Amino acid sequence: MSLLVVGLSHRSAPVSILERAALAADTQAKLLQDTLAAEPAAEGTVLATCNRIELYADVDKFHAGVAELSTLLAQHSGVGLDELTPYLYVHYEDRAVHHLFSVACGLDSMVVGEGQILGQIKDALALGQELHTAGRLLNDLFQQALRVGKRAHSETGIDRAGQSLVTFGLEQLADGTDVDTWAKGKKALVIGAGSMSSLAAATLARSGVSEIVIANRTLARAERLAQILSEPGGTGVTAHAVDMVAVGDELTRADVVVSCTGATGLVLTGADIETAVQGRRTPLALLDLAMPRDIDAAAHRIPGVRLVDIESLAEASADAPMAADVDQVRGIVSDEVAAFGAAQRAAHITPTVVALRTMAADVVAGEVARLEGRLPGLDDKQRAEITQTVRRVVDKLLHAPTVRVKQLASEPGGAGYADALRTLFDLDPETVASVSRADLNDADVKNRGRV
Repeated sequence: MSLLVVGLSHRSAPVSILERAALAADTQAKLLQDTLAAEPAAEGTVLATCNRIELYADVDKFHAGVAELSTLLAQHSGVGLDELTPYLYVHYEDRAVHHLFSVACGLDSMVVGEGQILGQIKDALALGQELHTAGRLLNDLFQQALRVGKRAHSETGIDRAGQSLVTFGLEQLADGTDVDTWAKGKKALVIGAGSMSSLAAATLARSGVSEIVIANRTLARAERLAQILSEPGGTGVTAHAVDMVAVGDELTRADVVVSCTGATGLVLTGADIETAVQGRRTPLALLDLAMPRDIDAAAHRIPGVRLVDIESLAEASADAPMAADVDQVRGIVSDEVAAFGAAQRAAHITPTVVALRTMAADVVAGEVARLEGRLPGLDDKQRAEITQTVRRVVDKLLHAPTVRVKQLASEPGGAGYADALRTLFDLDPETVASVSRADLNDADVKNRGRV
């Protein structure tokens, strides 16, 4: 295993850099295709969220891999390499596994313990599977990361350590007032109909707003979300959808606005907001969860407007208290990293063991055939008994060494045992490689579509 991750996040880079480096969906696909075209990388996938961009790859050369992945991130993000490099972090092998597992558990999130990252990890794996850039290593890694994240949330109280970015943002807008009290009776405008916007709409509905308007470039998606919110058995809030051209009018009616779209430019300009607040007596609360930002930062300076965005959320979350459960989650992560590393190292020697047993079976078959030539009078029962006896002898001779070598290979530094086994038994490297290719094909079939 030569797992490498190169990335940047809210912990390493200012929001201004993250905003410029944000990757659109088609750019992510091109980045992965170019990653596999690069010499050091055998497989790859990208984890891109509103506050992190990370490129994962299986590489055969560390330094060349770091240089190539860093260059690719710079090329596809549009931020120059010299400008981007100071904000990049690099994790390799077990440290890379530890990093992803920590991310999956919410330990590296802006709001510690939030669960939205699991959906984003799932999307990253799905993209790698769809483009066939995620092979056995990344499939195993990301599948396990999802399991580790779910385990952390089910076995600990990490959820108490933080909440979703939406809830945290609404708490900042409420400014010390209980969110349900603050939201009750307000009219809300939600711009966007993706996962984060849907979560925001549902959270606002549960908090007691009287009306929610959903605006989206694809009206059908907005209508579907509005239907889910207002249908019997749902939240019961009054909800309807509008086209994006109606945002200006809806802005004059709204008390609270949440925006999270994939737009590359501003959705609400300072001028839009100034126009909307002219003559109004109640304040306008704006929550911008997009990266790059949807709402002009100039809104901070407009009287009667309160804006909370990714940058201000990062500042507010820096001093947020961490629950004692965080230590328990860290323990889970450490245990899972060790188990994953052991499993990967053990899997590394499996093709060699299979090749050894195949060679032994061929030797048995050859010796039995030679014996039949020398003793043509053997009947079927005698021939079967002799064959079974020889096989039992070979199996008993190989059993202890192969079990022990798998145990040794699973320990740190155990990678050399596969080489030793190949050398001692003079195994054909191509036979071992063919077993590895067969395993990889089986894993690809098994994991295809599994997220």
